[in-house]
Amino acid sequence: MDKVVLVVDDSATVRKFVAASLNMKGFRVVTAADGVEALELMPAEKFDLIITDLNMPDMDGFEFIRTLRETPEYCDIPIIVLSSMTDLKNKDYALELGALAFLEKPLSTEAIQREVFRFVSKTIQHTG
Repeated sequence: MDKVVLVVDDSATVRKFVAASLNMKGFRVVTAADGVEALELMPAEKFDLIITDLNMPDMDGFEFIRTLRETPEYCDIPIIVLSSMTDLKNKDYALELGALAFLEKPLSTEAIQREVFRFVSKTIQHTG
């Protein structure tokens, strides 16, 4: 069974890039444009990892991370932040809220794959 990653970003370009980067390694990717949409998807799927931006409309990444960490069903899902909001204050706050890693945009396919594999073990890799 494929591992499932939720990618939350208001940029359709970023969502497509991250999804393509992970699809080629055998991950199934579900996307959402902001935290509100992502939370609506949560009950229907078991996500193995979440990648989220910070600066999004309706519900930003900070509030999304906080909500996940306060919800027993989702509090243990690994979260990686992928953002251009790279000052130390934002990085520290995201990690304090419960993110496990902070990646800066723009990012390469290899860097995304490497970070996801750090937190999600896979037994079968597709070489695409």
